[in-house]
Amino acid sequence: MGENLIIKHATIVTPVGRSARKGSEMADLRTIADGCVVARDGIIEYVGPTAECPVADTKGFREIDAEGRALLPGFVDSHTHLIFGGFRPDEFEWRLKGDTYMSIMERGGGIQSTVNATRATSEDELVRRAQWFLDNMSRMGVTTVEAKSGYGLDTETEEKMLNAIRRLADKEGQPVRIVSTFLGAHAVPKEYAGRTDEYVDLIINEMLPRFKSMTDCCDIFCEKNVFEIEESRRLLTAAKEMGYKLKLHADEIVQLGGAELAAELGALSADHLLHVSDAGVEAMAKAGVVATLLPLTAFTLKEPYAPARKFIDADGAVALATDLNPGSCFSGSIPLTIALACIYMKMTIEETITALTLNGAAAIGLADKVGSIEEGKAADFVMLATDNINILPYYVGMNCVRTVISGGRTVVENP
Repeated sequence: MGENLIIKHATIVTPVGRSARKGSEMADLRTIADGCVVARDGIIEYVGPTAECPVADTKGFREIDAEGRALLPGFVDSHTHLIFGGFRPDEFEWRLKGDTYMSIMERGGGIQSTVNATRATSEDELVRRAQWFLDNMSRMGVTTVEAKSGYGLDTETEEKMLNAIRRLADKEGQPVRIVSTFLGAHAVPKEYAGRTDEYVDLIINEMLPRFKSMTDCCDIFCEKNVFEIEESRRLLTAAKEMGYKLKLHADEIVQLGGAELAAELGALSADHLLHVSDAGVEAMAKAGVVATLLPLTAFTLKEPYAPARKFIDADGAVALATDLNPGSCFSGSIPLTIALACIYMKMTIEETITALTLNGAAAIGLADKVGSIEEGKAADFVMLATDNINILPYYVGMNCVRTVISGGRTVVENP
């Protein structure tokens, strides 16, 4: 249960709504100067001017004077791979020497390398390592995170990963709300080399039924020479029929049509999208599929950034996430994500805030519960060190978060 809290004299800056904001709506933030928020049991029950605060008797409430600082919704990191064994710094060196992501996979590195390490890592160790990342993400303002499986590629290890995620989510005092996504179709494991259809059958017949009680979402790496369109359609259709919400890694390495497939199947989101087609942009916007863009990965791989402006100009919804993972993006930096989005993806700071809050929540099916400062939503807040939201991209790659509140409870006080 959350805490009872009153925050006064804040500059409240938030998107508004219980679904993703699209197109020009992404820049439309509600701002309340000298604002007040009242939360009871971790749920917001008043947002408005401090002068009109409805609580006269503050006994039983913890009070915070924001002293004019900006108060934003807690950040939602809607695409991470924070559960894994091992590290892959050698591959980073290979990329610096010119190796491509796919060539590294072909020489035995990439996802399979982490699969081998994760299979050999205990569940307790996976939990311990992931908590370190969560604590660091919390200090940067993250109050909700999505965590994927996908480094098991067999039933036993995928279950171990999902169990680790559940343990983290249920941990007393956990500063970050955690939702899980099943990504058994992250790659074709070496024992199924040349037999992709058989591995898809294993996922459909064994893993999907077994894991439905452990997670609500199913993801797939829809990519050339991994899981191509027909294989992806078959698996995702089966998942949808079992009640899973759908997500896709789409059009990251080549333009394959993953965005169009996401629109066809009514997915929550399609992610990466570095090489999305114009038709894919239009289809996703029309179908209401959130485009989750991951600028840290493009930065790390030295690839072109995803076309955020195309999605916004097509009246689509854009979310931003870190893609924290041990291979292509070993970073969960929210400050750098913000800077890259504004500087290189040509997003305004208002659009970027929406993308990291309400639209991130929509990308994981939680827009009715988190992602904005509104009555009835979780009391998850980020207080900046100043009243000026432009400090977020201006402090390039540096953390300017002062206070992080999750469920009405202060979980971070940065100097």
